[in-house]
Amino acid sequence: MLEPLREAGRIAAAARGFGAKRIVAGAHLLDVCSAVEDQIVRLGGGLAFPVQTSRNAIAAHYCPAPGDETRYTDGDLAKLDLGVHVDGWVVDTALTVSVGDHPALAQLVVATDAALRGAIAVAGPQVPVSRLSSAIEAAVRAQGFKVVRNIGGHGVGRWTVHGPPSIPNTPDISADVLEAGTVVAIEPFATEGTGLVAETGRAEVFRLDPHHPGDAAVPGALLDVIRGFRGLPFSRRQLGAFPHAAVEEALKALAVVGALSAYAPLVEVSGRPVAQTEHTIAVLADGVEVLTA
Repeated sequence: MLEPLREAGRIAAAARGFGAKRIVAGAHLLDVCSAVEDQIVRLGGGLAFPVQTSRNAIAAHYCPAPGDETRYTDGDLAKLDLGVHVDGWVVDTALTVSVGDHPALAQLVVATDAALRGAIAVAGPQVPVSRLSSAIEAAVRAQGFKVVRNIGGHGVGRWTVHGPPSIPNTPDISADVLEAGTVVAIEPFATEGTGLVAETGRAEVFRLDPHHPGDAAVPGALLDVIRGFRGLPFSRRQLGAFPHAAVEEALKALAVVGALSAYAPLVEVSGRPVAQTEHTIAVLADGVEVLTA
């Protein structure tokens, strides 16, 4: 398990750096995401989910649609969130770029970076998850910001992007502890706003439940492609070889029978900008290994 995870982590770290350099004023979001996806494949990885880039108050799950003409602008706080798998073993990582390097916005990035370092520093086998959450919240508060409370880290596994245990950004009543052999993505989010996000807008990211019998609602080659993601999230633009009407009909049919989940952009409810930083770690018998460093 560790070797494919390490390889996925190396690819993810390289692709994250590759993408960060391309987040500049005037660049198309779609071009950056597509370039990062191509880089992941060139480096020998698979997409654990479509690359996403969420700006400003959009905390997560903004995935450019086919033909999206949106560009980064000076003053954006731009997240880049990507996942890589090798033989199904998934890692998840993210960073935030202050486009134009505006000090007030860059300070939000400082807060999430510090929070991530703090959580990793206390992580280890048999450590309560609440210790990580406390470290995250304390680091963000020390910079004068709030954590986003209803989005956070999570376990990852083979062909699984989101699984137990949850790693909240503020302590909750969970009694979860980190067990040796667990792999988790830790992702602090910081904001000046209320610290809550809500789904807003059209979903571009979907996931087919590979065990749901209702997926037979879509016949033919399109269903074969969707099944080929093996339960990992995918986007409309990954179905671009098929006619738009056929794609929409298939997504609707799968949703109606309950086989498909959709993930709309998550927006901070007060409209204030959000920063995110994320690494995936493996919990070992004697400590942790940061896979995406």
